[in-house]
Amino acid sequence: MGRIIVTEFVSLDGVLEAPGGGEGFKYDGWSFEIDRGDEGNQFKLEETHDSDALLLGRVTYEGFAAAWPSREGEFADKFNSMPKYVVSSTLDKAEWNNSTVLSGDVVEEVAALKETQPGNIVVHGSARLVQTLIEKDLVDELRLMVFPVVLGTGKRLFGATSDKKRLRLTDSRVVGDGVAILTFERAGQPEEATA
Repeated sequence: MGRIIVTEFVSLDGVLEAPGGGEGFKYDGWSFEIDRGDEGNQFKLEETHDSDALLLGRVTYEGFAAAWPSREGEFADKFNSMPKYVVSSTLDKAEWNNSTVLSGDVVEEVAALKETQPGNIVVHGSARLVQTLIEKDLVDELRLMVFPVVLGTGKRLFGATSDKKRLRLTDSRVVGDGVAILTFERAGQPEEATA
């Protein structure tokens, strides 16, 4: 059975929009202004090596598909070769190598994917998809690389949820110029108190 792992670059105020640029956002490429250091780079490299598949929303998928096929190196080799699943109601065909379009009900499609795709199914960016996955309790692990900047505008990681979502911090560290890497897992339901 697969595990859904969401990994994000976020500002202190929760913005995840265009950390690498290329989207026409007011602060395109904002994450490049703060050094995550060798330890932060190593974290991302290990995370990529441990990925067995990518699950992306259409906008993030199209950005990745435009960038990664022409690149070389460890990240590019892994991204280009592993299975990729794109959630979209408008995309008919996915051209990037080993890509599959999931066009049905997102909750059903992702639940089925977890049953059939073993290992770590990693989600980058994909704000709307991530919010749906969090709302429907489909995220097994959340990895946040929190940059010490307040952007004040942009797409946010967290949207409204129908209920509170309890998480358990499993790892934390600070790398580079004050970038915090926080890893959370879904916490189990609290045990009922006995009288």
